[in-house]
Amino acid sequence: MSDGQERANDGGAGEGVQGGPGAPKGGVYDWFRRGARLLEQGHPAAAEQLLARAAEAEPHSRSIRETLARAQFDAGLFEAALGNFRAVALADPTDDYAQFGWGVAAARLGDFETSAEHLALAVAMRPAADHYRAALRQTRATLAARAGAYGPLLPGAPGYSAPPEGGGQGG
Repeated sequence: MSDGQERANDGGAGEGVQGGPGAPKGGVYDWFRRGARLLEQGHPAAAEQLLARAAEAEPHSRSIRETLARAQFDAGLFEAALGNFRAVALADPTDDYAQFGWGVAAARLGDFETSAEHLALAVAMRPAADHYRAALRQTRATLAARAGAYGPLLPGAPGYSAPPEGGGQGG
């Protein structure tokens, strides 16, 4: 397993250069690079561990926090991802990817109003990004469906609940 191998190559607990016992080997930049590589290799939980350590050491680094947010999102830690995407977006409101991340994380948490706001900002900043536009369309469709814009749900549709027995069927 690659994430276990990565930890084994780090020298194990107690051999870290920074942070004392249990800290990974190397410095903050090394943790960031290894975490980003683990994320690229499809190991978001392992990446999150290294990147969280790096973010703790360098809390104002937007690149570390954005990569950490990506790892958290991919690991299913949507609330933590939202917090980090939000921090990056608040530090630089013109960061379209941070706005996009904030929007998709909010959607995963069921906050479609916030999702629509931040996805719309991301689309406005990078209108050619197909994945930004697709995410915004999905969020807006969810909001419209919840508002009843498409009419009542038909029997058999997800979320359909049958009318109470004997209700409304003259007889």
